[in-house]
Order: sequence, then structure tokens, then C-alpha cells
Amino acid sequence: MPRVHQGAGVRGLRPAPRAPRTVATHAEVPIHLVQLLLPVHDNHGQAFPPATYAPLRNELTERFGGLTAYTRAPAHGLWADEDGPPRHDDVVVWEVMAESIDRAWWARFRAGLERRFAQDEIVIRAQEMERL
Repeated sequence: MPRVHQGAGVRGLRPAPRAPRTVATHAEVPIHLVQLLLPVHDNHGQAFPPATYAPLRNELTERFGGLTAYTRAPAHGLWADEDGPPRHDDVVVWEVMAESIDRAWWARFRAGLERRFAQDEIVIRAQEMERL
């Protein structure tokens, strides 16, 4: 529907300007969202100092060009232990986006995290996604 632009008067009646067409800025190639579930506390219940995470943050940011860290409200993990009561852990979630998955690199990186945090397993998961 035509609109009158301010200061145009009756003679200025014309259609409203159209929104510019959106040009895709990303190739329509799937991308992977990789999530790392990192422990907040060590095996004695002590919080890991920020310095523990700094080199990881730097390495991931350099390798993937960015990092999102959900650190303000740790997630609470709970799992069944084969020979005892259920175990729990608080984790923070870090995310990076990758064009491809280098499984060998991630396996080495995960092994390093498991040593650094003295964990039986650090969960790293990926899912294919589409940027809109």
C-alpha cells in the first residue's frame, strides 16, 4: 500500500521503499557445531582456576576463528556408575563451528583434555547445521 513520506505532501504519494534483497554471505555448505562439555570442578570438588581454561580458549579461537562459552550457569550431569551410586558433575559448554571434522585432531585434543582435567572421559560432540 502506498505511504506518504514525511514532508512530501500529497504530490509525494509513492510506494514505500522496498527492503534490499538479502545476498547470502555464507556458502550453502553444511557446517558443524562442535560442543565440548568441560568440568567445572576437579575430582576433589575444587573449582578449576580460570588459568586452566585460558590456553584451551586461545587454541580453539585461533584454530576455528571464534568460540562461544556458556559458563554462567553450569549444566548438571548425572550418570549411572556400574559399581556404585550415580555420579554427577557440573560442566560448562563451549562451542566452535567447523567446516569439516578432523576426527584425528579431535581425538588427540580430547585425550589432552582428559589428562588436563583428570577425567575418564570428556564429551565432545558435533552436529551438522545450517547457518541462516
